[in-house]
Amino acid sequence: MERIIELLEEIKDDIDYETCETLIDDGIFDSFDIIQTINSLKEEFDIEIPATEIIPENFNSAKGLWEMVQRILEEE
Repeated sequence: MERIIELLEEIKDDIDYETCETLIDDGIFDSFDIIQTINSLKEEFDIEIPATEIIPENFNSAKGLWEMVQRILEEE
């Protein structure tokens, strides 16, 4: 999960990703940030993120992103 936090800090570095669980719900991340996150995850983990996984639950926190990446990697 540490690498996820590093990727997120490259997008916005003024957020405590260890504790924040409302990146989407509170409007901290906008659509451009989400696209950047998806692209970073694709490059870093060599995965394709299905549209069905692009939901607030997966993008509200670093933990949610990490769990999504783990699921996708397990399915490959």
